[in-house]
Amino acid sequence: MRAVIQRVSSAEVTADEGRRSGIGRGLLILLGVAPGDGERETAWMSRKIAALRIFNDPDGKMNLSLTDTGGDALVVSQFTLYGDASRGNRPGFTGSAGFEDARPVYEAFVTAITGELGKPVKTGWYGAEMQVSLVNDGPVTLIIDSPQHS
Repeated sequence: MRAVIQRVSSAEVTADEGRRSGIGRGLLILLGVAPGDGERETAWMSRKIAALRIFNDPDGKMNLSLTDTGGDALVVSQFTLYGDASRGNRPGFTGSAGFEDARPVYEAFVTAITGELGKPVKTGWYGAEMQVSLVNDGPVTLIIDSPQHS
């Protein structure tokens, strides 16, 4: 499982038919699912993200987590995080789990991060064409990979 985490002042995702979902201060989480990802990766990633100390404390040091700040989270599925452009100019996506296999893992992650934060998270719409806008705070952006399958 791979996540791109962006600390944001605000973030919003829109899709067709006027659908909107957005947050204020918190984290935008772009989530990619690899073949074989499951409960172990979901639990690990949700704990890791909720506990990441990437928000400033009163002294201006990155010492607080999303849990500490009570900030919001917006989770958007993004299979392209596993895109491979090492050969040619057109990326391949064999490193990403298939559409139907990734969906329950994505949904389980949303449930797990909701539990870690103790409050609902906002989401995009799995499989939809979406537009994401954000105000990156810092800027702070991290790429996190779950431990390899064993």
